[in-house]
Amino acid sequence: MAEQRKKNEDALLLALACGATVEAAARQCGLTDRTIYRRLSEPAFKDRLQALRTDMVARAAGMLTAAAGEAVRTLLQLQKDAPATVRLGAAKAVLEVGMKLREIVDLEARMAALEARLAEQDKPGPRGLYA
Repeated sequence: MAEQRKKNEDALLLALACGATVEAAARQCGLTDRTIYRRLSEPAFKDRLQALRTDMVARAAGMLTAAAGEAVRTLLQLQKDAPATVRLGAAKAVLEVGMKLREIVDLEARMAALEARLAEQDKPGPRGLYA
């Protein structure tokens, strides 16, 4: 009985994490809407759902990262061999993605510095006027 409940919960988590509406997840998992809304109000269930969504996004990001090298090679090849209009489009894409990547790297570095400063402030230590 407990094993079946776990299977149902896993199926429900997967359906919701993949973007199914409550109604669609209910049909897919053989549950009532009310049951799903009740489960969504439970902190432990919401935590598992969020963890699953985070994992799915991380996996997708990994797949995109793996494909990025080939995409860049394709764009660079197009810049060399394709007609002028295609070369122009490829050049624009390379520049646009390069600028966005630069911005993301900069933001990550700034966030890491801010997080380090916050962590330093949160450390217990002497407090007072002359500390």
